Amino acid sequence: MPTQLIRENQTIVVEDLAVKNMVKNHNPPPSPPGRGARGVGSDANWGELVRQLEYKAEWYGRQLIKIDRYFPSSKRCSNCGHVVEKLPLNIREWDCPECAAHHDRDINASINILAAGGAVSVCGARF
Repeated sequence: MPTQLIRENQTIVVEDLAVKNMVKNHNPPPSPPGRGARGVGSDANWGELVRQLEYKAEWYGRQLIKIDRYFPSSKRCSNCGHVVEKLPLNIREWDCPECAAHHDRDINASINILAAGGAVSVCGARF
């Protein structure tokens, strides 16, 4: 899978997650397979996937951008940019108090991560 991702894309953007801390989370939010602490840390082996993406991106001359783990990807409204103060892990959907956009937590985060990666790629911003 990492080779296919790299071959089909010039740029890959990922979050630099603290996988060890996520696996230690003994009370992860209830979530379907592949989501939440159990999904990222154990099932998907995020750290190994990112390691392979780094190696293959270099090999194929592609760009891998890591977004800082403290970037508020889940808490930032991908519609207006408002950042909610708190968003507990058990909240999987939320409405922006500024623009009333409805968000799925993971889809919203992915939109924000992609946008941050674009800013890094185009102008060298740091997130």
